[in-house]
Amino acid sequence: MAKVLDLKNDNEYNKLKEVAQIIKNGGLVLFPTETVYGLGANGLDENAVKKIYIAKGRNENNPINLLVSNMEMINNIAKDISDLEYKLMESFFPGPFTIILKKKSIVPSIVTANGDTVGVRMPSGIIAKELVELAGVPIAAPSANISGKPCGTNFNDIYNDFKDKVDYMIDGGDSSIGIESTIVKVIDNIPHILRPGSITDKQIKKIAGKVIKDYKNSPSNIPSSNYNHYTLNSKSLLVISNNNEKMVSKINEIANTYSYPVIISKHENINKYNVKTVIDMGTCLDEIAKNIFTNLRKADSFSPDIVIIEGVKNEDVGLAIMNRLIKACDNFIKI
Repeated sequence: MAKVLDLKNDNEYNKLKEVAQIIKNGGLVLFPTETVYGLGANGLDENAVKKIYIAKGRNENNPINLLVSNMEMINNIAKDISDLEYKLMESFFPGPFTIILKKKSIVPSIVTANGDTVGVRMPSGIIAKELVELAGVPIAAPSANISGKPCGTNFNDIYNDFKDKVDYMIDGGDSSIGIESTIVKVIDNIPHILRPGSITDKQIKKIAGKVIKDYKNSPSNIPSSNYNHYTLNSKSLLVISNNNEKMVSKINEIANTYSYPVIISKHENINKYNVKTVIDMGTCLDEIAKNIFTNLRKADSFSPDIVIIEGVKNEDVGLAIMNRLIKACDNFIKI
């Protein structure tokens, strides 16, 4: 049974020294970041990283990003960093931004699935950043979820999944962002977005001048690119439309053909559905993003015969939300 450190309402971060020592000693820790909860181990220790794959049930062909706390740590694990790559890191570190860099030999091949690049992120969440700093090593940290299930953004959602699989768990309350980081790789001096997140294409374009949204064609050496990362236990359908009333009408039509549908709806529409269970996903895109994984888990917990989810506007953070929802659902329809 894992030890638990509750830092929801506690800023005594000196308590993290004990947890950091677990990382140094090759142990496994569940901890919060500003994006989602992470499952972390010493990213330079092959045996420690193997524990992550085992705990998550993750395929070892699926690489893992490294969390760092300073530029010295980045220069220790990555090489041939271009001016643009430094500029992007300067602009978006610390924060929900991961950049793919050429790795040095110090990074074990298990971290990169035998590839020659590694994803690097500097978290802005105080607990995560302090933990990396105290550990003094990059922390390999994929999202804290059993592979194939929604990410954990709330400690209680994932406690039972990992309490017997890790050495330490940190409860830092709800993740403030709620979706994983934007992943970017610079190719021919142009940033390619390989996974959308809360750092948007518009923000990156302001820094780089150009940007290519390439996440529909992400290469296999990008974490989770080839895996069903958010599948539900229940049958699920995403309904997409630029016309809100048509979308609501279609969802009602579909829901009426099932015995126990659950609908995940924007706040403005929650009273427009003729079903027993409607989950309020929120109003603005940031709120929807923050709650999306918790709401997917909540919908599944009702054991419905279908979960029907409203699509959102496919721009800015909405690009990231729709990317996750399309992955989560068995199917989607546009009307």
